[in-house]
This record gives sequence, structure tokens and C-alpha cells, in this order.
Amino acid sequence: MTTTETPQIAILGAGIFVKTQYLPRLAEISDLVSVKSIWSRSEESARSAVEIASKIFPGVKCVWGDEGFDEIVKDGSILGVAVVLAGQTQVDISLKLLKAGKHVLQEKPAAASTSEIENALSSYNAICANFSVQPIWAVAENYRFEPAFVECNKLLAEIGDMMSVQVIVEGSMNSSNPYFSSSWRRNFTGGFILDMGVHMIAGLRMLVGCEVLSVSANTSHVDKTLPPPDNVSSNFLLENGCSGVFVMVVSSKSPKACGKIFWRVVGLKGTLQVERGNQNRRHGYLVSLYSADGQSKSFFYPFSGVTEELKAFIHDISEAKKGSGHKAESRSSFLEGARDVALLEAMLESGSKQGALVQVKQF
Repeated sequence: MTTTETPQIAILGAGIFVKTQYLPRLAEISDLVSVKSIWSRSEESARSAVEIASKIFPGVKCVWGDEGFDEIVKDGSILGVAVVLAGQTQVDISLKLLKAGKHVLQEKPAAASTSEIENALSSYNAICANFSVQPIWAVAENYRFEPAFVECNKLLAEIGDMMSVQVIVEGSMNSSNPYFSSSWRRNFTGGFILDMGVHMIAGLRMLVGCEVLSVSANTSHVDKTLPPPDNVSSNFLLENGCSGVFVMVVSSKSPKACGKIFWRVVGLKGTLQVERGNQNRRHGYLVSLYSADGQSKSFFYPFSGVTEELKAFIHDISEAKKGSGHKAESRSSFLEGARDVALLEAMLESGSKQGALVQVKQF
């Protein structure tokens, strides 16, 4: 596929995640897509990202400020836009792009709250009514595209009826983490619990294949170097009648435990577990299946969710251009991202009410 045939996209944002994840992953699939422009509020920031991107996409253009944003909006050759900005501004920016007919891949979290989600969905539906081919609004939640969770969901039937679910997250958000000083995350309602937690919730929902109906949670603020809350422990009830626990510590200080993250489902015929880890110096997930007869089998899947979600978005916007009635990838739909936020918001609300039972808003 030649450069002129590949779909062209723009990137809004030039921060850490764009430089360390988006650009390297897009470089891996440069035969499928061309980055035409990178935008930031400041010229300096935009140029710093373009300097990296130009090694793979030599024609990439540096744009900034209101004028640069308008240039992207009016450029008919740009089919899709990746919105990688502060969580507080992403929805408004995405809606402006969608209104202009651009397909959007917006970084998680989908929104700051369920009230913002409701307003956004109403605006999006009104926008779509004006287009014969609806602009795609995708949320970049890479956990739904990690092969470990995709394959784990297929293995779920082997453990029989679900009896219990556990999600344990011991994070490592300390001063050595590049996102530790991120101002928008610190000013976000829910802090790192919401920003980091949507990944963990996406993994949970992907694994069990059904929705959470209600939660009862306790939250606390112990590490004063982090925004509140920095801990949450929640019971939850799935729509299939199974209950589970979700425990998240934003920053675990124990060297041996730091960063331990797993999802575990106990069934009538066995147990299924996904655990973050390393194998042969590669970061990824170890999937383990333990059966009732004492047998077990394990599979390791390296991280590849960011690449896979980008490939899905590029495929979707290419098909949309043909006007073929192609249905966009459901795993990256705005609704899926909205459901992740709704569940965490319910946990945070319950925590603020000393563990009161809270129904999860359904979208």
C-alpha cells in the first residue's frame, strides 16, 4: 500500500503517552497509516513530538493553537484524529471534531463523569443525524484488545458456572513514574483511581463477559503525595448473579509486591486467572487455567493492545470511507468506555457514603 493510499490521521496532543506509546506503535504499522499532522496548544510541545514522528512519517506537519486546530478540522484529507489530551477537555474536543465529520479515537477515560457521558451521547446522536455515514467515536482502551483478555474470555466456559471473581491491583504510582506529576490526573475527580482504574475495569468486564449491577465500596486517602482517594475496596454484583471483589492500591511500596495485578474467576469446574508479569524480558500477561482434575495450563501474551486498537481504528475509518455500511469495532466504542467510567464512579460514590449500596449507571 503506498503512502497516497493509506488513510491519513492527525494526533492532538504531544505529551508522554504520544511520544512513548502512540508514535512507536504507529511506526510498527506505518504501512497501514500516515500521520499527517501533530497538534498541541504550544508550538514548542508540538515540535518536540514532530521531531520524533518525522523519522517514520517524514511529511508530518507541526501545528499548534487555535489556528492549527482549525486547520486539522478543515483538512478533508484527514480521515481520523487521535485525541490524546487532558481528561477534562477530551470530550469537548472530540465532539467538535465529530461535528466536522472526523472519525475520532479518544484516549481513556471516556469522560470525567456519567453526567458528562449523558450529555456527550445526546450531542453525538444529534451529530450523527446529519451524516449518511456516521463519524466513528472510539475510545482507546487497550485492555479490551490485549490477546490475553480476548483468549481468556474464550476459556471462561471451561470453568463452569461462576462462583467468585477477584481483581487485585497493587499499583506503582510513585515519583519515579512519568505520570506521577501529571496535573490533569491530579485535578481529576477520582484522581489516579479513575485514570488507572478504567483499565482494570475494562479487563474485568472483558473477562467475565457481563455487566456489574451494583457495588458497595470503601475508599481511603493514605498516601498524601497522591490525590484522594488512593485506595478502594469494593464488593460487586454481576448481572449473572455472581459476586466479586475489586481491590486497588494506587501505590504499593513493598518491592516484592509492587505492581502485582491480577484478575481471577473461580468456577464450578475450575479457575481462570490473568496476571500481569514478565517472561523472557517481555512485559505482558500470564493466563492460567486450573481444572477440577488437578491439571493446569498457562499461556503468556506480550503487551500488544495499543497496536491492536490502532489497527482496528484504521481499519474502521478505511471501511467508512468506502461507505460500505461497515460496523465499527464494538470493543472501542464510546459506550464501552462509558461503562468503565460508570462502574468506577459508582465505587467512588459508595466510598463517599461509607459503603452504601450503589446501583451502577447502565449505558
